[in-house]
Amino acid sequence: MESKQLKTVGTRYRRKDGFDKLTGRAKYPQDISMEGELHGYTVRSTIPHGYFTLDLSKAEGYPGVVKILTAVDVLAANHHGVLFKDHEVFCEKKVRRVGDPLAFIIAKTPKIAEEAGQLVEVTYEELEPVLDPVEGMKEDAPQVHDGKSNIIYHYKCRKGNVEKAFAEAAVVVENTYYSPFVDHAFLQLESGLAWMEDDVVVVMASTQYPHFDRLEVADAIGIPEEKIRIINPSVGGAFGGREDITMQIHLALGTMLTGRPVKVTYTREESFYAHSKRHPMVMKCRSAADAEGNYTAFEAEIIGDTGAYASWAINVLRKAGVHAYGPYAIPNVKVDSIAVYTNNPFCGAMRGFGATQVPIMYEQQADMLARELKMDPFAFRMKNIFRQGSETANGQVLVESVPLDKCLEVIEEAMAKDQQLSLDMKEGEA
Repeated sequence: MESKQLKTVGTRYRRKDGFDKLTGRAKYPQDISMEGELHGYTVRSTIPHGYFTLDLSKAEGYPGVVKILTAVDVLAANHHGVLFKDHEVFCEKKVRRVGDPLAFIIAKTPKIAEEAGQLVEVTYEELEPVLDPVEGMKEDAPQVHDGKSNIIYHYKCRKGNVEKAFAEAAVVVENTYYSPFVDHAFLQLESGLAWMEDDVVVVMASTQYPHFDRLEVADAIGIPEEKIRIINPSVGGAFGGREDITMQIHLALGTMLTGRPVKVTYTREESFYAHSKRHPMVMKCRSAADAEGNYTAFEAEIIGDTGAYASWAINVLRKAGVHAYGPYAIPNVKVDSIAVYTNNPFCGAMRGFGATQVPIMYEQQADMLARELKMDPFAFRMKNIFRQGSETANGQVLVESVPLDKCLEVIEEAMAKDQQLSLDMKEGEA
């Protein structure tokens, strides 16, 4: 369809919030204050795995401290989580990562709250941590969540006869790939403000899921959803990192139990501890082609480290498995993708949901096959890419929007121009 037939594509579209953000008029939670507000500070775990006890006596006696919240102050369910309720609002007995929330200091000023937080004495009984997801899969590995396997999810894809295809292949290449933790590093740090409007709890925080937040807050504080209002002001970046709860329940409890507005704004360091990360993955891969350059087999095992909490691990590892072999029509495919609990920072949504990590694997495998076959890498790809009518290893028939050949042609032409320009520059220097 030509762009001139479309309403938005090819036109200058004015965003409703664009002018305010460009001019600095947009309001974020940290820009908003209320008369009589109190300020919060979160005391967090400093070890990845262990049991603990708290001594609050010094902090409670610090001038300007109004209240300190811990697990005993959670009014209903001490849990939250987008798929599994495996986070605790405040850890009760055990910590599972560095950064787990232990207590929430509510004081007259942010400085007092932080100073009092430093006076909270935490005594740990350290446990062996699980820091490697491959080790965490073993039967004798320490359990991150007591009584539960560290393996959360196992996705399987099977098509054709992989072993037969490898046995008959002209070339086989094999490698292991690693992708790292990645933080969203959004410009706007987490901040929020909560207050009471008669019997309604109002929480203002930049979030991606205000409707989910309301469910989670209601579950933890034990009041009906209709008595909770979530206000989502301007959001200064999210990219998946604001899909999980951070401070919302702490703020709701704080305003309910003090009767006053409560505000908190994280530092950049605390932001790193508080929200999810992109899943690091260990990707073992083997692929094969025949002498004519046809991609004949692909096998991969993908192990995703979801850290201490599941968040969206099932969705992320499923999508990683679905996209593992890339945009290539391969008749024989075997993929296993597995999500594993560890005591590392917890991982969740981040742009691409698992489809972002696997190109590291499947594109290098394609290059390696082309090299072994002494084929041009563009020619190898052009021979094996999905086209209209192709069927994926999951059985999906691609009936439209498969312009991979056009994409490759444009890239190849652009790269050829760049190479020629480099040659011209070198000749000019000579």
